[in-house]
Amino acid sequence: MVFWSQRLWFPLFVVIAAVHFYPTVHDLALGVEATPAERGYRVATRAGCFDCHGPDGSGGVENPGSKDGEVPGFSGGTPMMWVKSEDEMREYILDGAPARKRTDPRYRRQVHAQLLAMPAYRGYLTGREVDDIVVYVRAVSGLVVPHDELAAQGQDLAFRLGCYHCHGPMGAGGSKNPGSLKGYIPGWWGADFRELVRSDAELRGWIRDGQIPRLRDHPIAKHFIQRQRISMPAFKDVTTDQQLQALMHYLRWVNGGEWQTTPLDQGR
Repeated sequence: MVFWSQRLWFPLFVVIAAVHFYPTVHDLALGVEATPAERGYRVATRAGCFDCHGPDGSGGVENPGSKDGEVPGFSGGTPMMWVKSEDEMREYILDGAPARKRTDPRYRRQVHAQLLAMPAYRGYLTGREVDDIVVYVRAVSGLVVPHDELAAQGQDLAFRLGCYHCHGPMGAGGSKNPGSLKGYIPGWWGADFRELVRSDAELRGWIRDGQIPRLRDHPIAKHFIQRQRISMPAFKDVTTDQQLQALMHYLRWVNGGEWQTTPLDQGR
């Protein structure tokens, strides 16, 4: 009897373990990638940041009694109205405000008069989680701008063409795409981009035609391309050759990654 119980228990254990660990095994097998900005978005969602700062940090939530009448957002250059450096941004997250403000009697009176106040997350978030939120804020802030003129033109064009709606802030990736191989729209930051774009010719093909022959003609890749719900649009009829070059230059700059360590207060 014990023998049969053990024989039944082991397969049951395997099934339960497989169900429980499948997402992890799936992610490892496919090389699923999450950029720091995407992780920061998830942390901010769990921490309730968007409840006050608006959807995705876009602002617009009323805050009666506050100086501007609403809780500030993360985008449109707004962060630089509230912080002088990236370190102060971390202080806002950890302590509710930078030390220079917390010791200012006028600031304390302002906070006391408003309905909503920034909470302190020290002890609730890890150092990595705070770092990831900061990267997300940097990505959506509009304050990180290429110094190279051609890349800057590409950034403006990517905004006008709506590229960030699918590829995430500054191409951080992570937007869901049911039916696709990895289940999400790839970003421009890391390994996904380098696997999908092996040359300038392929990058040009993705932008102009929405596809590249290497994957379009591959039997397995073709299956997932046809199965995915969201497909890359072809911009060949709405971009000039000069605009195409600007977009390519910008995407290469984003994937290079140096901008991630550029101090925020050096942006636009």
